Amino acid sequence: MKVTRIAYAKELNQGKCQALAEQAWRLGGVRTLVWDRFGSLAGVGLSDRVIRDAWMADGTASTFGVGANAWKETVRDAVADIRASREAAKVQVRRAVCKRISDKYERKRLFGLIKNDGWRDDSYLSRLMRRHWKRGGNHAANQIVVRADKYRTFVLSEGGDVWLSIPGLPGAGQVRIPLNTSVAPTGTLRLILRGGRVEVHFQIDASVMRSSARPHGAAKIGVDKGYTEVLVDSEREHHGRGLGRLLAAESDHRKVKNQRRSKLRVVAERARDRGDHAKADRIWKHNLGTLKRERRTARFRERVRTLTYEAVHSVVDKAHTVVAEDLSRSFSGHTRRGREMNRRLAAWTRGLTAQALHDVSERRGSALVLVNAAYTSQVDPVTNAFAVRRGDRLHCSGGVVWQVDEAAAVNILQRDGDPDITLFTPHQRVRQILQERIDRQRTRLPVQDSNVSPGGRGERSI
Repeated sequence: MKVTRIAYAKELNQGKCQALAEQAWRLGGVRTLVWDRFGSLAGVGLSDRVIRDAWMADGTASTFGVGANAWKETVRDAVADIRASREAAKVQVRRAVCKRISDKYERKRLFGLIKNDGWRDDSYLSRLMRRHWKRGGNHAANQIVVRADKYRTFVLSEGGDVWLSIPGLPGAGQVRIPLNTSVAPTGTLRLILRGGRVEVHFQIDASVMRSSARPHGAAKIGVDKGYTEVLVDSEREHHGRGLGRLLAAESDHRKVKNQRRSKLRVVAERARDRGDHAKADRIWKHNLGTLKRERRTARFRERVRTLTYEAVHSVVDKAHTVVAEDLSRSFSGHTRRGREMNRRLAAWTRGLTAQALHDVSERRGSALVLVNAAYTSQVDPVTNAFAVRRGDRLHCSGGVVWQVDEAAAVNILQRDGDPDITLFTPHQRVRQILQERIDRQRTRLPVQDSNVSPGGRGERSI
């Protein structure tokens, strides 16, 4: 398993910044060309080598104005992005096939066509791919991909920070970048120019990290992803408290900030309409920039990521098997929450939580099991009957009241290995299965009857 690490350039002069920005801008044109020509059906089944050889033969490569290895690595990276978007669409197509096709042999045939890109010759699969595979495009003109054998690292003094030397534009020589780390990057590098800084992304083996040496626990635990906290486990322990406050505070800050920016934007537009271009330019330059906003967003994401991974580590500390809900699909509810609550929930980081569960479990050797999440927060964990949810409380029969996330975690643990409810069972069918189980339990109970039987009991057995 590989993990990504980021090093930052420090004290980079203006000449080097301009050289890197120019090279990244030209490579952005290469990336855009790949997406425009091969981002749809024309790119299915084509490798980056086929595209590279064709462009070298017809002279397209000579128009890029960058080094050969630089644009070739960019082509490879763009083709990989296109393939990733296509594979993500295939996941949705497989779910649609499972939902509609019941015959297992027909399913197997369709799955084989999807896997081997033979879906183009099947009208049903072609229709599904057109529905789920949206045509993408390139919006990145700030990246440089450097192959492992095309750069070198060195230090000016023993134990000092590392310098990175990468190829520049043709005829411009090497660009030497001082980094803020004493650990030399390895493998393929990705340089990203963002927020006035140069980021150097590289991958290392997860086995060398200290967290990989931490042992996992011995229990089997179910977890529910929450908003006020990162996770709640089936032992009623809450992990990552304070997530909701952090998300709500940042969302409220963005609301106020954007409202004020909108007012300033109106003032600038009115000033330009009056002919006062100097005032409009000053407002756009000093008040409507994005540099501080991007840096604040980066710090916020780092805080949320740290809190999330710490919570997942605390779960794995006591679990050898983690049973979690699959929240990769969107859920449409009928509850009206209001604009403010919807705005805050839009910042919910359930995708980050799912990624953290996968990464930490794989890194530390514990098992991660995904189950169907339908109705896990609406069922009594003891009787498996439907209960009434009011806010964060679940009111069950007999006057028992559960905290919703704690009840959901217990239900998620119990759903592991359920023979009737699989990961892709539709939520309508899940409700039917749960209701049928409740009805079967009720038929086994004695039915109260007002007529007393000859045996003297006020019950009737069926």
